[in-house]
Amino acid sequence: MDQETNDLIKNEIENNEVCLFMKGTPDAPQCGFSMATSNILKVLEVKFKGVNVLADQKLREGIKVYSDWPTIPQLYVKKEFVGGCDIVKEMFENGELVKMLENKNINFKSKN
Repeated sequence: MDQETNDLIKNEIENNEVCLFMKGTPDAPQCGFSMATSNILKVLEVKFKGVNVLADQKLREGIKVYSDWPTIPQLYVKKEFVGGCDIVKEMFENGELVKMLENKNINFKSKN
């Protein structure tokens, strides 16, 4: 991965508390997994930055190298890699995602 791509990824992760590298945008996801992940964040009313990896082939490949994770979407919260669609969905369903957001002081709509 080139330095420019690495810097771009790092910059997005460092400047956005919740950052989702996805196919498409939060309003127009281009794959089911990206849609599912962004919908979970929308349900919780988490403010997040969606980064469209389809806009740049280097970014699309670079994020996989950066995180050492083979698939997209990829969710980062406060610079920490959380995981892809399956992990986020499971964490949402078992309450871990809400706990993590609370622990990291991320604003969201809680269920109570």
